[in-house]
Amino acid sequence: MTVVALLAKPPREGLVATGLAASTPLSTAEATDLYEALFRDAVLAVDRSGGELLVNYPVDDDLPAEHRTETSPEAELRTLVADTLGGTGDVRFEQQVGSSFGARAGNTVTHLLREENADSVAVVTPQAPLLSRTIIDSAAMKLRTNGVVLGPSTRGRTYYAGFTEPIDFDGAFEAPSLPTLAARGRDAGLDVEFVEPSPSMIDGDDLFDAIPLLRARFAAQRVVPDYTAAFVHEHGLDVVVEDGEERVVRN
Repeated sequence: MTVVALLAKPPREGLVATGLAASTPLSTAEATDLYEALFRDAVLAVDRSGGELLVNYPVDDDLPAEHRTETSPEAELRTLVADTLGGTGDVRFEQQVGSSFGARAGNTVTHLLREENADSVAVVTPQAPLLSRTIIDSAAMKLRTNGVVLGPSTRGRTYYAGFTEPIDFDGAFEAPSLPTLAARGRDAGLDVEFVEPSPSMIDGDDLFDAIPLLRARFAAQRVVPDYTAAFVHEHGLDVVVEDGEERVVRN
């Protein structure tokens, strides 16, 4: 069984999805709601798979002072998970440790592999709307014979990173993370494999890939992420081309 660590922040306005708010027709509050939808869909994807969900959360001191509230990040994320799944009995929650994303991811992966003897550990974030049970289970199968399994996203990024052994995580998740993680895996003497590519939803340019794909899957009556697809539909998000230039619009 693969432990899937979902590294997430509480969905607070101005703390998350700032790239989307700055470069799309979405307001800061709406971008925050989209982040929450992505978080809920990631929780569902792992819960429906054969993996074990671990929500990796920051503590209050890790957040800018203006984004601290009376509710702790752990409590806020627990409430979202409980609302999404109907409870939290099968979900682990652990504090993030580290000064950067790479350090936090690396500490989690290394601890689980070395201290808890996990067979494999994967790192995901609330960014890939099409992360699904099928992808997570496919990656788990590949991790039986490969030391590193990566999910390529747009512009050289990575939406899924699975490991059976620790690698050098220092700076490994800095953009473009995909070739760096692959090289670090090989440097550690591990075989590297990939699962299918999937778009991200981090800034406005990402929506040029993600929205048409979501709309196409909806039109074809294929499986779509529950919460993210509902958000796109309710807000009328679409991609249009005017005078040869792509734009994200809302109807």
